Amino acid sequence: MLHNAFVLDEDHLAFRDTVRALARTELLDGYHVRAASTDFPHRELRTLADAGLIDLTLAEEHGGQGADLLALALACEEVGYADPNLGYVLFATNSLVSLLAEQQSAAIRRWVRPVAVGEALGCWAVTEPGTGSDAAALRTKAVRVDGGWVLTGEKTSVTQAPHADIAVVLAQTDPALGARGIGCFLVECADPSVSSQRFTDPGFKPLGRGSVTMDGTVVPDDRVLAAPGTGFGRIMAEFDLSRTLIALTCIGAAQRALDAASAYVRERTAFGRPLAANQGVSFPIAEHTTYLAAVRALAYQTIGLRMAGLPHTTQAAMLKWWAPRVAFAAIQEAVVLHGQVGWSDEMPLQSLLRDVSGYQIGDGTPQIQKIIIARDVLGRDPRPRP
Repeated sequence: MLHNAFVLDEDHLAFRDTVRALARTELLDGYHVRAASTDFPHRELRTLADAGLIDLTLAEEHGGQGADLLALALACEEVGYADPNLGYVLFATNSLVSLLAEQQSAAIRRWVRPVAVGEALGCWAVTEPGTGSDAAALRTKAVRVDGGWVLTGEKTSVTQAPHADIAVVLAQTDPALGARGIGCFLVECADPSVSSQRFTDPGFKPLGRGSVTMDGTVVPDDRVLAAPGTGFGRIMAEFDLSRTLIALTCIGAAQRALDAASAYVRERTAFGRPLAANQGVSFPIAEHTTYLAAVRALAYQTIGLRMAGLPHTTQAAMLKWWAPRVAFAAIQEAVVLHGQVGWSDEMPLQSLLRDVSGYQIGDGTPQIQKIIIARDVLGRDPRPRP
């Protein structure tokens, strides 16, 4: 647990150092090549799985590590430092493994171990072409039939869709009920009625982003993850966690860029002295280091609130719009401080810049996050109260 002064205890410090050593030894050097490839990083996923990081928060009785969310947050920051794409794999797969394991159905639970050891991949299929951030206004339909449901509709902007074996799908069972009619279903992507299309993106290349289309896909009752009326809330609660972990993944990547810039300006000389001796160089590094520290503090506070069972939706929304922007700015500054070397593809800075930019959109745009924050501060109806 975090102490009152937000200082990590010895166990968490030791865990952080172990993950840091793994990430910087096994994952960091290969990031630049992986970031330019559309091949999924299966070997690196196995590395994470072998280290117990993919089932990190899964309860021990289910075969997991039984670690707390603070450990997951630390892992996301350290893995994000080495590879922000693998940072996504880490938190998204941990959430998926936990969701699968909490189910009673054997048809769902059979996927827990394959996903946890890196033999199978999943994706979260929520966004739709006409309902991006308005997740409650889904058009994907789930029609009740004997023994299950028939799903019809298209999901878009689904990370890992081109590689996924299973998809967590939100679908509307009764449009008149709005969010209260939404159910959550486990769809097996090998089903002939399910198709996927890959998008061409500047970043997140190894993970891939695409669509998942269901054309009369039958989902038996034993593959219902959350019944109508509970599906929407269940997934929205996951967003509060993923938005926080996205922040830490981005901060990890930005810290790598600043560390590289700091090393470069100490070594590079101009007019007889190191670049770092100039305030025009040292001050930007000081400023961005401050911004990263502020985001990091809010992120770990938010993890603490979640662990304590306290409300944290607003804090997660703050992190989601702010952290990717802070990280992007820090990486961009690192590019400039490297001069022409930073602009080239000789270093991973351009890859970091592209990959972090995608986090500004996924899991809710900055505009949506600010609506969430404003509603908390001002209320849903900002007019003066009588």
